[in-house]
Amino acid sequence: MGDYSKALEFYEKAHKISEKALPSNHPHFASSYNNIGQVYNNMGNYSKALEFYEKAHQIFEKDLPPNHPNLAICYNNIGLVYSNMGDYSKALVCYEKSYKIYEKGLPPNHPNFATSYNNIALVYDDMGDYSKALEFYEKALKMRETALPPNHPDLATSYNNIGEVYNNIGDYSKALEFYEKAHKISEKALPPNHPSLATSYNNIGLVYNNMGNYSKALEFYEKDLEITKKALPPNHPNLAICYNNIGQVYNYMGDYSKALEFYEKAHKILEKALPPNHPSLATSYNNIASVYDGMGDYSKALEFYEKSHKIKEKALSPNHPSLATSYNNIGLVYNNIGDCSKALEFYEKAHQILEKALPPNHPSLATSYNNIGIAYKNMGDYSKALEFYKKSHQIREKALLPNHPDMAQSYNNIGLVYKNMGDYSKALEFYEKALKIREEVLSPNHPDLATSYDNIGMAYSDKEDYSKALSFLEKALVIRQKSLPSTHPLIKVTKDNIDHVKKKM
Repeated sequence: MGDYSKALEFYEKAHKISEKALPSNHPHFASSYNNIGQVYNNMGNYSKALEFYEKAHQIFEKDLPPNHPNLAICYNNIGLVYSNMGDYSKALVCYEKSYKIYEKGLPPNHPNFATSYNNIALVYDDMGDYSKALEFYEKALKMRETALPPNHPDLATSYNNIGEVYNNIGDYSKALEFYEKAHKISEKALPPNHPSLATSYNNIGLVYNNMGNYSKALEFYEKDLEITKKALPPNHPNLAICYNNIGQVYNYMGDYSKALEFYEKAHKILEKALPPNHPSLATSYNNIASVYDGMGDYSKALEFYEKSHKIKEKALSPNHPSLATSYNNIGLVYNNIGDCSKALEFYEKAHQILEKALPPNHPSLATSYNNIGIAYKNMGDYSKALEFYKKSHQIREKALLPNHPDMAQSYNNIGLVYKNMGDYSKALEFYEKALKIREEVLSPNHPDLATSYDNIGMAYSDKEDYSKALSFLEKALVIRQKSLPSTHPLIKVTKDNIDHVKKKM
């Protein structure tokens, strides 16, 4: 039910009773420490979780033979905490120790192997090594398909995980295929209001959201919310996730008042359900900040991004990628208010963390180079901007599918630099590459398509081909009027561009 303080209270009472009745290294204490560690992990207090999981491990090491399955469970638990802290290399070491114990002690098709493969895959997924993640998720799936009946919920978990990797690399049709496989199993195996069905709707909604099909995304997120409301108490953190997801769709649609309404609903739940330094509260402040940023209320945005950052500093290790996200977001606000040197300072802080925490071809590093490129472009240092945009693009070429939306962003940004340098033909070449991807993978009314049409229109205007310019700008306006609220500043930008071209004709 998510009442962690109550759980902690009862586990500690039980532990005190055991302390009076049993010797200090009794195996029962290890189970007790594990339970307490699990609660701290769920509360986001990772240092405390680690402390108790290691106490459990010490007892089991003394009391059990070296290949006992309980030791493997210990390593798994410790690995999970390191993974949550963003220390992926340590997490991997623990998960591999766990796997080696299972190898010696269990028959080759035991379900615990699938769990091991799954955990190792999760770390590779977080590290952005998607081919490795896929390799281990598929190993887990193969084992589960052999050992389990065709509608077992663990098979749905495997399909969901594989779907997530495809979603991360931008292969949305593949992601949808696996999420729908998972959903079919969940529908057959579980009662209609089971939380796992809600998760399934959530995952499908996420893909539609990434594709820019916001009405479809909302439809699935609302199905998720409907089940979650029935299945869980009103202050459960999973309800907050539902509200956050719906808020995110409205945020992308530019409906900022609706986005704020849902983000604040989520935040109220998290404030009641979680301790004040839980990383999920940091995410919540971050979401609220992003709305204020979109609305142009930069002082409010900064206030909430800094609240988010303070929590992360307390809760996470100093090189956690989530801290880099904070620095990037603060940099973004300074960029929006025109303080490019301050923006650059924060973008570089973010980049230093990501270089330490992630492998060299992680997509987050590409985003970081992209942000530094934006700062240099806004400062008018176009050769530097181009250098960083190309670094970003090279990573994306290695890490992502050729038609991933982030590839379109790369082409678009490179095009913008060439436009600012006065090379309009080169700008057009890159804008058209971006458009080709966006037309392939995004819904026909996605705001990014409008950005592409607007950019191409202005490039034709710069080349004095005004009839072509007008045709693209009008396409941009149609999409923006359909996908954004009537007061959105981008609608005015496009209308002004159209007026500018008409005057030139």
